[in-house]
Amino acid sequence: MTATDRSLELINAAAQAAADKLAHDVIAYDVSDVLSITDAFLLASAPNDRQVKSIVDEIEERLSKDLGAKPVRREGDREARWVLLDYVDIVVHVQHSEERVFYALERLWKDCPELELPADAKATRGKAEEHTKLRAEEDAAEFGEPR
Repeated sequence: MTATDRSLELINAAAQAAADKLAHDVIAYDVSDVLSITDAFLLASAPNDRQVKSIVDEIEERLSKDLGAKPVRREGDREARWVLLDYVDIVVHVQHSEERVFYALERLWKDCPELELPADAKATRGKAEEHTKLRAEEDAAEFGEPR
C-alpha cells in the first residue's frame, strides 16, 4: 500500500506552507504500510514557540483554503512546543527544535519511504543545525572574552 493522491496533495501543500513560514528540516514519510490510521507523516520544526504557532496556523489556513481540509484533531496548542494536526489522511507534527532533537521521530520512521516534497520544503533541510551554530556563535560573541 502507498500514500493516496489525496494524502500526497495534502502533504505537499502542508510542506510548502511550512517552508513559506521558514520551518526547519521539513520531511515526510509514507507510513501507510505500518499504520492503518494514516497514510503519511509530515515533520517540521522551528527555533521558538511563536514560529511553531505561525507554521501551524499557515498549514491549517492553506489546507483549509486551498484543499477544503480541516484537521479532525489538533493537540499541543498551549505551549506551542509540539503541535499535532490530524487530517486523517496525513498527520502533521510541528515541533520546537529542542523537542525535535529529543523525541527524534525520524528514527522511528526511518524505515518508511521518504516522500518527495516541493523544492522549497527540501531546501529547509539542515536549517536547524545552521540556526544552532549561528546562535552558539552569537552567544560566544556576546559572552566571550572581555574587551
